[in-house]
Amino acid sequence: MEFTRNRYFMTGMLLILLGIQFRMVHSFVLNEPATRTLIKLSKNAPVAANNTSPLNQLFMQVTPNPKKQVVPPRWLGLAMVAVGVVISLHALAMPRSS
Repeated sequence: MEFTRNRYFMTGMLLILLGIQFRMVHSFVLNEPATRTLIKLSKNAPVAANNTSPLNQLFMQVTPNPKKQVVPPRWLGLAMVAVGVVISLHALAMPRSS
């Protein structure tokens, strides 16, 4: 698969739009499966998993599901917009393929 002018332009526009989205969003909350996967990948045991007494297991069934709030860095959106602009301008400077 060859990267043509159209693919470069599409990639740049997607990065620009994602960057704008990251600039507008202050934080987002992961759902339960994503939170559990993140805990497994980071190998950090939750606090409740350290103490596995029967009473704690009973309370864990009653409490709400764990959800993690992620706050993206402020510079991430701006960096994505800048890279998207450079890629889009590069696509416009490329010669047209026939």
